[in-house]
Amino acid sequence: MTRPHRVRLRGTGAPSRRGHLPFADAPGVPDPIEVGSRLLTRGGRPWFPVSGEFHYSRYPAGEWEEELLKMKAGGVTVVASYVIWIHHEEREGRVRFDGDRDLRRFAELCARHGLDFVPRIGPWVHAEVRNGGLPDWVLARTDAPRTDDPAYLAPVRTWYAAVAEQLRGLGRADGGPIVALQIENELYDRPDHLLTLKRMAQEAGLAAPLWTSTAWGGVRLPPDELVPLYGGYPEAFWTEADGGWPDTCRKHFFFTHRRDDEGIGADLRPTTVRGGDPEASADRFPWATCELGAGMAVAYHRRPRVEAADVGALGLTKIGCGSVWQGYYMFHGGTNPPGDLAPLQESHATGYPNDLPRLSYDFQAPLGEYGQYRPSYDELRLQHLMLADFGALIAPMESVLPESLPAGQDDRETLRWAVRADDRSGFLFVNNHQPHEPLPEHPDTSFEVELSGGGEVLSLPSAPVTIPQGAYFCWPLRLDVAGLRLDWATAQPVCTVDDGRGRTILVLAATDGIAPELALDLRTVTTVSAPSGAEVTTAGDRALVTALRPGTDALVEVDTADGRRVGLLVLDAATARTAYRGPAWGAERLVLSADGGVVFDAHADEVRLHSTAGEPSFAVLPAPERAPVVTGATVKESVDGVFVRYTLAAGVAEEDGRRGSGGPDGALPVTLVRPPGEAPPVTTGVLGRASVPADAYFDTVAAEYEVVLPDDPPPGTLLRLHWTGDVARAYAGERLVADQFFSGRVWEMGLGRVGAGALRLRVLPLGEGAPVHVPGRVGGSLVPAEVVRAECTTTRTWPVRPG
Repeated sequence: MTRPHRVRLRGTGAPSRRGHLPFADAPGVPDPIEVGSRLLTRGGRPWFPVSGEFHYSRYPAGEWEEELLKMKAGGVTVVASYVIWIHHEEREGRVRFDGDRDLRRFAELCARHGLDFVPRIGPWVHAEVRNGGLPDWVLARTDAPRTDDPAYLAPVRTWYAAVAEQLRGLGRADGGPIVALQIENELYDRPDHLLTLKRMAQEAGLAAPLWTSTAWGGVRLPPDELVPLYGGYPEAFWTEADGGWPDTCRKHFFFTHRRDDEGIGADLRPTTVRGGDPEASADRFPWATCELGAGMAVAYHRRPRVEAADVGALGLTKIGCGSVWQGYYMFHGGTNPPGDLAPLQESHATGYPNDLPRLSYDFQAPLGEYGQYRPSYDELRLQHLMLADFGALIAPMESVLPESLPAGQDDRETLRWAVRADDRSGFLFVNNHQPHEPLPEHPDTSFEVELSGGGEVLSLPSAPVTIPQGAYFCWPLRLDVAGLRLDWATAQPVCTVDDGRGRTILVLAATDGIAPELALDLRTVTTVSAPSGAEVTTAGDRALVTALRPGTDALVEVDTADGRRVGLLVLDAATARTAYRGPAWGAERLVLSADGGVVFDAHADEVRLHSTAGEPSFAVLPAPERAPVVTGATVKESVDGVFVRYTLAAGVAEEDGRRGSGGPDGALPVTLVRPPGEAPPVTTGVLGRASVPADAYFDTVAAEYEVVLPDDPPPGTLLRLHWTGDVARAYAGERLVADQFFSGRVWEMGLGRVGAGALRLRVLPLGEGAPVHVPGRVGGSLVPAEVVRAECTTTRTWPVRPG
């Protein structure tokens, strides 16, 4: 038998220091935000924010509200956005805050739906945008941007004043949503300039309880003036085409207490150039993040693919490492505005090291460029549901590493795990996933956690288990659930919900390949009832529930010693990833939806289901007294374990209106208008990286296809193109409406932005030997230019109202 994996908890150590940092919330706010040395607090209670990046100026303003609700349903509590100067003032003196640039309206929508807001005001923001966001006319004024050069600071002062005017009255003092302001971005060696920018922003009237800065690359910050925020990505577009998976990405799949990532932005700040000690602030500031990679952009020379498990494993690992603020970049993709004077993407033409797509900034994000739901959204939502209920418990907990650690970043054999705990309870984290290089399964695995104070050892599970390849999870240790002490569970906490009959239900998610086991402290229990087939045995002061088949009916019912009623519901892994929780029809409810995404709109008193299914269904716990109603549809009710399931079927008129004559859903004809010529020769730009082919090649050697789009497609219709090649561009008439670098993924376009009629596609081949990394490309082979097929799918929105 393999020796158990062991960790010794040292106790919580010194408590989080308070009052040593000069950050203050607005006077008189009911929930003041404070920064301690180990955690953030809000209203005196530990606060574990979850932030997601969404660039309002890269998305249609008419769709902002629904997308923000999607983010909220995904567990995001704070929306972060770069305020991209060149998007607002491409021409000097013509400052635009209209339409898709309406910063104030975006902030107000965040406030309307209970979301905090973090404007990242630059002035330099990077964001893979032209000049890092600085307008061309600003660069024409100064040879020393991003310094205290008066010629640079003068327009920055005017810009900050414009931003402050837009956000006036939206600070915490006025009940607004702004909880933090980020100054600059990735500026590692100019602390004096960062302080100048902060003072200028304050003078302009901007205020927030938290002022922040990115902190990777051994940044030097003005002491105690900016909260350092960290990051970590599963992949990188900014490394070399032939460099393989970067070590600076690999490190994020290990449990560690080192916060810095010297690789982010290293093409603009070489890793050999350091700003300072990367861990110097670790004893003064908590481990907070703003750029955990929820996806990754693609550059012309390097086109990484990021999978849902990469995002989920990285996020969960960071919680186990000690993060107290999960901040994701990007949580929502977008599209660059076209620009009045020049294209607005980062490019070799402006002296930057990467060529990015002219329009697309999809970022493979959990919510895509057109609002598409991606599997990574489900992976992260599962974790965020846990943080919504248990984040205040986890935040003060110390992260403790086990006795046996991996020997280095190439060690794929040693199990990666950690514990976060205080003197009463804890959470055990395991990560057995990383991209590109699979980690082996770990048979015969058990754990020993030596608790702080007294030396008591918690040994779990009751019999060793096999940790499957690719698994990552969190198990609770001595968790109090409404008076029941759960000594452990070999299933991950999801959330709690009141079943409407006075019983608190803890929902847990099983891990595929690991049988769920619940260990209950009998001193907190009077009766235990398990579903048919499950076994309840006792040993000393503990009851073990085993042989439990996870699902919607896997409910263990417990009466506690203090007279309360508790349920433990263990969902299978797939079903758990369909779980949403939110206010619905007068109560907080758990909703399972495998057929599409769910948003909760308290202002409209409705739940909206976004689904491509013809007859979608969703299950609810607790069920409302009367079945909900959907205009133009019938609602069928059935029992699904402890849930009530509702199936929606559109009426004939409604269905005809959706599909039209022949309907948009299904295959579309694709016509080859012009075959491709030879692949363009390779040219290189900054750092010797391959450059995107010149525009002229799209008129001469690109293959040209025509796709006839359906007339008047309903909202939510997506065109999906299966193609190969190098670079593709889509035109409606003469207007460029979409573009993509080939990475092996299906190319998706929202027809609401493309229009009707014929769509012209121009596709370049990728030449043999071209120094371009494309996933799956073998040996620099030719990638032919071809559109294989086109199809449409429609995501319909079903407004579900109280019955």
